[in-house]
Amino acid sequence: MTFIRFMAVNVLFLPVLLTTGCASMGFGPRPLSELTDHYANDKSRFVAVDNLLLHYRDEGQTQPGAPVLVLLHGVASSLHTWDGWVAELKNDYRIIRLDLPAHGLTGPDPDVKRYDTAYMTDKLDKFLNALGLTEVSLAGNSLGGFISWNYALYRPQRVEKLILIDAAGYPQPMPFIMDVASWPVIGEMSSLMMPRFLVGMNLRDAYGDSEKVTDELVKRYHDLSLRPGNAMGLVNIFRTMKVQSRNPHLADQVPQLQVPTLLMWGEQDEWVPLDVLASFRRDLPEASVITYEGVGHMPMEELPVQSARDAQNFLRTGKVFTLPSATAMSD
Repeated sequence: MTFIRFMAVNVLFLPVLLTTGCASMGFGPRPLSELTDHYANDKSRFVAVDNLLLHYRDEGQTQPGAPVLVLLHGVASSLHTWDGWVAELKNDYRIIRLDLPAHGLTGPDPDVKRYDTAYMTDKLDKFLNALGLTEVSLAGNSLGGFISWNYALYRPQRVEKLILIDAAGYPQPMPFIMDVASWPVIGEMSSLMMPRFLVGMNLRDAYGDSEKVTDELVKRYHDLSLRPGNAMGLVNIFRTMKVQSRNPHLADQVPQLQVPTLLMWGEQDEWVPLDVLASFRRDLPEASVITYEGVGHMPMEELPVQSARDAQNFLRTGKVFTLPSATAMSD
C-alpha cells in the first residue's frame, strides 16, 4: 500500500462512516463479554500469568505422554489462525494455542508499552510452567515465529522441535501499514478507529490468493482488534517491532539454535519475504525447508491441510519429504 493510497483511505473515512455506521468503522472497543461469547468455546481456558489473563485452548490427545505442540500466531492475529492445523493434527498431538499479549481475548498488559523479546519469551515460559509442560514442540508464524526461535535459545532443553512459518528474525523494512501505525500521533489516532474494510485490505495483502479472504475472516480479525485495549496494544507491538527490525544484531544468535527446525514459507509473502528465509537457511544449514507457490504470509490459513501434513511429517521424522516448492493445491 502506498502512502497516497493510505491517505486516500483516511479521506474516505467520513463518507463511509455515514453509510456503514460505527461498528464497521471500528470506533471504540467492543465489550469483552460479547467477544468472549463469540470467540471462546468449550475448549477455551484462561490462566493468570503475572498481570495477564491469557486465553488459550487445550485440544487433541489427552493421554499421558502424548506429544505436545504449542502454536504461536502472528502479529494482529489470534489463536484462531490455527483452526485448520488443529483439525488435521488433533488426533495425534495435544495442541496448545494461545492469544499472545495484546492480541485476541488476552488483551494488552497494563504494565508495559514495549513487548520486546525478553518480555515475550518470559511470558511464554511462565505460561508453559502454569500448564505444567516440560517438553514441547513449537510452531510459530511471523511474530510467533520470532518468539519461538528466541524461546528455543532461552530454554533449549524444553523445545523438542521447531517450526518457523514466515518467521520474523532479521533486520528488514516494516510492512507499510504497521510502519505508519507506529508513528507518533498517528498510532494514537489509529487506536481510536480501525475500519473493517482496512483490515480486509491488509488481509488481502497478506494472502497470496486474495479470493480466500472471506467476509467471516475479515470480521474475526476486525472484531478481535476491538477488544478493549487491543488497538493501542497493537500500536505498541508495532513500535517494538520497528525498533527490533532496525537492530543489526537481531539475528546474531540464530546459528546457535540446536533444535531440529523446519522452515515453511509462502513464496508470495511480501511482509517477511523470501530473502529472510534465505538468511535462515544460511544460518541453519541443517534445517528442513519447504516453500509454497502462490501462497502469502500465512500458509497455515491459506493452505491449512497441506501445511499441517507437512508439519506432521516433520514432527514425526525430523525431516520433510516434499519438493522445495509445493504447489498451492486447494484444501
